[in-house]
Amino acid sequence: MKKLNIGLVGYGFMGRAHSNAYLSVSQFFDLKYQPVLKAVAARDPEKTKQFAHKWGYQSHYTDWRQLVNDPEIDVIDIASPNDTHAEIAIAAAQAGKMILCEKPLAMNSPEGLKMVEAVEKATGKRPLGWSGPDFQETPNTPNLLPAEVSATCATGATRAPKRYRALWS
Repeated sequence: MKKLNIGLVGYGFMGRAHSNAYLSVSQFFDLKYQPVLKAVAARDPEKTKQFAHKWGYQSHYTDWRQLVNDPEIDVIDIASPNDTHAEIAIAAAQAGKMILCEKPLAMNSPEGLKMVEAVEKATGKRPLGWSGPDFQETPNTPNLLPAEVSATCATGATRAPKRYRALWS
C-alpha cells in the first residue's frame, strides 16, 4: 500500500479530530493509500511536542512554513484558526502539496477565490469540495465560499445542497 504523508497545521479540537480520522479510516474503508502522521505544526513548542507524541506524529514544527516546505510531506491538512487558512493554503499550493482545509475555507469570498486560484495555478485543476453543515443551517455561508459558488447560492440559482461529495478528476 502506498503511503500518504500527512502534515497537520493546528492541534486544537479539529486537529485531534483529523488525527483520529487518519488513524481509524482504514477500519471503515479499503484504501489505496495509508495515511502516515508525518508532522504537525503549531506555535507553542511544548504543546506541539506533546500533541505529536500523543497522536504518533513522527516530527513537529513551530512554524507552519517549515511543514509546507518539508519535501516528505504530501498533504497539508489545515486545522488551524480560520483567519490562517488562506495564507497556509496558498503557500501549500505553491509548494505543490495536496491541501485539505477545515471549514470555513476562507474569511470571505475574495480570500477564498485567491486560494482557489493558487491551486488552479499550481495544478491546472479546479479544486471543489465542501464538508460541513447544510447550507440552510448556516445563514452566512455564502460569505465564506468562493465567489462563483457564493453568487449561485445568493441568487437562488440553485437549491441549497444537502450533501455533496467531490473528487479530483
